[in-house]
Amino acid sequence: MTATITADQTVQEWGNGLGVRITAPIAKAARFARGLPIKVEVVEGGVFLRAVGKPQLTLAQKLKAFDPAVHGGEVMATGRVGAEVF
Repeated sequence: MTATITADQTVQEWGNGLGVRITAPIAKAARFARGLPIKVEVVEGGVFLRAVGKPQLTLAQKLKAFDPAVHGGEVMATGRVGAEVF
């Protein structure tokens, strides 16, 4: 049987709504990451959070993954046409 990870927290005001911080140990155990789409459901006795997709990459993450050797080069498969031909 897997041990349950718990954390005592307090609901805080967050802008016009309310929020609870998900601590790193709980996020890791739940496999939550920044940008992960979730569904929030009200269930008997509380609230249930469920992952519903893959994390959305930030621009910095996309740029870090960019490899000019793989993604670079000419877009057109044909030769040059138009004003760029001298």
